[in-house]
Amino acid sequence: MNGGAVRRWSRLAAAAAVFAVLVWRLGTGPFLDGIHAVDGGSLAAASVLAVLTTTCCAWRWRIVAGGLGVDLPLGSAVTAYYRSLFLNVTLPGGVVGDVHRGVSHGRDTSDVARGLRAVAWERSAGQVVQAIVTVAVLLVLPSAVPAAVPLVALAVLAAAAAIVALAVRPRHADGRSRWRAVAARELREALLARRAWPVVALASTLVVAGHAATFLLAAHAAGVSAPPSTLLPLALLVLFGGALPNVGGWGPREGVAAWAFAAAGVGAAAGVATSVAYGVLVLVASLPGAVVLAAAWARPRTPEVLPRRNGAADV
Repeated sequence: MNGGAVRRWSRLAAAAAVFAVLVWRLGTGPFLDGIHAVDGGSLAAASVLAVLTTTCCAWRWRIVAGGLGVDLPLGSAVTAYYRSLFLNVTLPGGVVGDVHRGVSHGRDTSDVARGLRAVAWERSAGQVVQAIVTVAVLLVLPSAVPAAVPLVALAVLAAAAAIVALAVRPRHADGRSRWRAVAARELREALLARRAWPVVALASTLVVAGHAATFLLAAHAAGVSAPPSTLLPLALLVLFGGALPNVGGWGPREGVAAWAFAAAGVGAAAGVATSVAYGVLVLVASLPGAVVLAAAWARPRTPEVLPRRNGAADV
């Protein structure tokens, strides 16, 4: 069994273990409550929020791709991002859609490696901003789970250290240093350039706000009566935990929700029900991606070669 297969099975096993523990401790009630809590109004609101977050994600991707020397129309980026989200929430691993998006964009630009790197930089930037926003909210609002603040802060520091390490120019010209030099140049041009970082930061912050609002919507639908000042830090913690290796977003998110809601005195069952309701809302809101996917399958693929810009970093 190769390393990729081991990782895939490990994710499945971890998600199954989380669900097994939660069912053992809480029963199936919270899971069923979360599904039954979703109604037409919450689905409609979540779908509207998904339009905002998906457009912001596509905007961020467009800016990052432009920094790597490739033009990406916003409309095409939104369409591809919806398809990516649908694949992410329906297939094991949680990143299949991102890989598909990177490969498809790379084929359209005749450079698959560059397309994959653009997606990797774009998603990494979003996760760094999410961690920063999470730490800021946990520090500003009275946190019911103070033990989580150092952990999230540590993640931010680790990301900052990785950025600094990449940005430093290597002194030797071996193969590893060449890749590091390319990464440093792309980091500066795609994310840290004056034209890029304000847009990436703003778009990523709006994405986090949209996801948090969707989680609060799920909590309301699940009947959680805690005030927003209590729920917002919990929402950001659960969303941050959802970035851990998962299966279509499921697994660690429910485990973190049970822990965080219990620590806040809201109740582990309420946390699981909210997380399940959130998962259902996200799944339904991603359904436009299924339409995009079906339309692509229904017609022959004719790649549209998008123009490159000068100054792109080649590997």
